[in-house]
Amino acid sequence: MQRTNKTIQLIEFKGTTLPVVVVTLRSLQPEALAEAASRLFGDDDFFDGDAALLELAQLADVPEADWRRVKQVLKMHGLNVIGVRGGSEELRHSAAFAGLPTYATSTRPVAANDESVPAAAVAESAPKAVPPLVPAAVSPPTLFIDRPLRSGQQIYARGGDLVILAAVNAGAEVIADGHIHIYAPLHGRALAGASGAAGARIFCTRFDAELVSVAGLYRTFDGGVPIELADKPVQIRLSQTPAEEASILIVEALRID
Repeated sequence: MQRTNKTIQLIEFKGTTLPVVVVTLRSLQPEALAEAASRLFGDDDFFDGDAALLELAQLADVPEADWRRVKQVLKMHGLNVIGVRGGSEELRHSAAFAGLPTYATSTRPVAANDESVPAAAVAESAPKAVPPLVPAAVSPPTLFIDRPLRSGQQIYARGGDLVILAAVNAGAEVIADGHIHIYAPLHGRALAGASGAAGARIFCTRFDAELVSVAGLYRTFDGGVPIELADKPVQIRLSQTPAEEASILIVEALRID
């Protein structure tokens, strides 16, 4: 009888893509965060276990945080913190010490030295480098959805725009790193600019959403949408007023002539 030796592979690695909610924080005080989150989501487990990446770019002067309590606040609303990015080096070190993976924002400062040769002289003496040939960037394809989305379903257009041609029912969620176009009723949740693109927008022909978000700024409609926007065409975008440093989320009627 012929015997064959088979090695059972106990570990197997495969690539995958998962939706991640980018949460931009402007405070790391647990009490302030808990109050702000309660105003947005009430006491509900709103996000149903979604992964969250904390954006700390607005907290460059904060040296440390009580990460256990910050995670607890977000966990109460269904967010599982998987890491942080941006912020000061001290803040990232404190996050790493608390067991959170850290992702530094890529910056390349230009060194300055008063005793060095003037930049213009260096530019004249240095040989001109021939720029390397760079292939044209390929835009991510737009994801089209032409079927209704039921409660509990989620669609994520990673790196691109999302176009939906059927109803997004209550309890369903649509996410895109770019714009979202919904040519049907929106009764669920729509999150554009999920990777942090502040210029992303949401367009909808019949608005009746539970929640909308652009680049991490949310607005909920637990008591229903305003009467002037209900079942109307709308667009959702960010706008930064001259008097404020932070952007605000605008939901406005969209004129279709």
